[in-house]
Amino acid sequence: MTEPEQITIVLADDHVVVRSGLRLLLDQAGGFRVVAEAGNADAALRSVLGHKPDVLVLDLNMPGEPTSLEAIPRVPEVSPATRVVVLTMQDDPVFAREALRAGAAGYVLKEAADSELVEAVRRAAAGETYLNPRLGAALATATARDAAPDDLSHREAEVLRLIALGHTNAEIAQQLYLSVRTVESHRARIGQKLRVSTRAELVRYAIDRGLLDDRG
Repeated sequence: MTEPEQITIVLADDHVVVRSGLRLLLDQAGGFRVVAEAGNADAALRSVLGHKPDVLVLDLNMPGEPTSLEAIPRVPEVSPATRVVVLTMQDDPVFAREALRAGAAGYVLKEAADSELVEAVRRAAAGETYLNPRLGAALATATARDAAPDDLSHREAEVLRLIALGHTNAEIAQQLYLSVRTVESHRARIGQKLRVSTRAELVRYAIDRGLLDDRG
């Protein structure tokens, strides 16, 4: 009987003790294999090039050049299939927005790593997006744009924003005080209006159109 395939990971953080803790967390969860560690963004990119991991877990505040934020869009250049999960102490929604715009698939706060990192890595490896729920709520409840793009209604734009932030239909229904069926209907109409069919396309559309901007 063959063993289930493991998700391969490169850990990038400038603190050895943090990397050790993350490795232990992932080992205990099971289903993961850390193939390399790095202490700065440049080393992280070289490790990604050499190992082609499924996921790069990247500290946002490492010293040196390039910065972590600058490194994110370079990851697909060296390994197209590798997804980036940002791990940071920065709880400002602006940083989360910029990381997502740069191409990150996940944004996890270090204070919540014990409970969120495993899920974020699994979602990223599956082609989905994960954002710390508190930051997701901050972005999603920001003042809506004056006009929704491409004839989306205000409610449809809200639903699209929450989809892009990685929320399930049930979570969106709870946040917007709607039924799950209503959310599903909104989602179907959004897909028809934007002529997209996959979650990844919806996420890219929302990021490209600035729907995750923190507008206060």
